[in-house]
Amino acid sequence: MKFSSALRPYVIKRVEELERADLVVGIPCFNNEKTIAHVVQMVSHGLKEYYPQLRAVIIISDGGSTDDTRDVAKEFQLKPWQEKIVGIYRGIPGKGTALRMVLQSAHMLNARACMVVDADLRSISNRWIQALLDPVLSHDFDFVAPIYTRYKYDGTITNNIVYNLCQAVFGKKIRQPIGGDFAFSNRLVQFYVQQDVWETDVARFGIDIWLTIQAIMYEFRICQSHLGRKIHDAKDPSEHLGPMFRQVVSTLFALMEQTERSWHNKTGAEQIPVFGEMSTDEPDPIPVNLAKLVHSFKMGLDHFGSLWEQIFCEDCFAAIKTAARMDVSKFRLPQDTWVRVLYELAGTYHNWPSNRRRLIDLMTPLYYGRVASFVNETKDMTSLEAERLVEEQAAFFVDAKDYLIQAWDNPRTCSRDFLAEAEEL
Repeated sequence: MKFSSALRPYVIKRVEELERADLVVGIPCFNNEKTIAHVVQMVSHGLKEYYPQLRAVIIISDGGSTDDTRDVAKEFQLKPWQEKIVGIYRGIPGKGTALRMVLQSAHMLNARACMVVDADLRSISNRWIQALLDPVLSHDFDFVAPIYTRYKYDGTITNNIVYNLCQAVFGKKIRQPIGGDFAFSNRLVQFYVQQDVWETDVARFGIDIWLTIQAIMYEFRICQSHLGRKIHDAKDPSEHLGPMFRQVVSTLFALMEQTERSWHNKTGAEQIPVFGEMSTDEPDPIPVNLAKLVHSFKMGLDHFGSLWEQIFCEDCFAAIKTAARMDVSKFRLPQDTWVRVLYELAGTYHNWPSNRRRLIDLMTPLYYGRVASFVNETKDMTSLEAERLVEEQAAFFVDAKDYLIQAWDNPRTCSRDFLAEAEEL
């Protein structure tokens, strides 16, 4: 069943009663009863401290939480002149639909600016409100992306995939393209709500990268803002990030196909304006099960090696086999190998006839291998020192874009037997 709106009748009625607002702050949530009150509190305090003269509405867009998230959010008392709407969105389950509810509300209220923050944040402060909204309100930017100070093993999908491709493919140095905490101008909100994606997989996953890439491709004014440390419900890559890898990579590759004419001949990466100062505090550590990452990589080679051999060039496959013979403490999947593997995977995806999700599934162990390698490479580094390695890798992706074009335009041949074998696994 398709829905023309993510707003249920109750929410529509409340929005119509409010008529207008200067600012809308959306908080998409699902089973976040332990953190939602703190997030709402910091948003409310920030709006009062920095924008007391502006009419603000806080939208709690819930995915049908089975805990007390909505009750906690409803009970929290806001500062004067602030309004709050708590509701369950309508449509395909996922963060994309939660954001659709926020964006449609901002559209109906004709808000000057709209901001969204995740509901699991523990480090959000009232200063985040100004950091995200001020570039829109005072400097006429359309899209504000966050820059966090994160522990070196937090954000492994961003550090090893998304940040690199945003630069190399789309030509913009946006440090956190899937950060989750953004701000938008009225003009960009109007654009987003009119796009025909809300009944697609973008509404299930991949919404953050979609928002970012759309802002890039349609040449909206983009900037970044330092928010300081990000402390949230971080996940061990070996335990929880396989599904996210598949979702984000699938969305990225699909966006690359849709925008091919815009990026195919683009070279270099443009620096994006940055507001605020970087924090040098060392973030709280996140545990990583290195042995499990390496084991998952080696099991991937055992299960999918015959397919990998057909997808990847001879040198890449040889490097993968070499890595699989290494002990956990010495494990390495070299940076140059990872760049070529990801580019060859993009080319295969582009020319894959069906069931592309299965192709991404087959590649997940390689992501585990690259994360394990990064852990070993940075084990004696601070997070700030590890950041330099992330930047070095991103520059490598940019310099190797010709390799992507070659893989994209002239992929390795996939025989019918190969495709049948992949479908069966």
